[in-house]
Amino acid sequence: MRKLIYSAILVFTMSAVFTSCREDKKDKVEDAIEDVGDGIEDATDDMGDGLEDVGDEIEDAVD
Repeated sequence: MRKLIYSAILVFTMSAVFTSCREDKKDKVEDAIEDVGDGIEDATDDMGDGLEDVGDEIEDAVD
């Protein structure tokens, strides 16, 4: 009977430890992915603005 109780406690403890670690890592990875996506979006917006500025300068030079 003791072995059964000890085994149940061990299984519960192991599952709680590994589940909580996975969730923390998963959250960190998701945050990092979102940060990279935001950075890429900002960079493309900046590049688009720069291209518009260059286009405006070319139009002004031609006129």
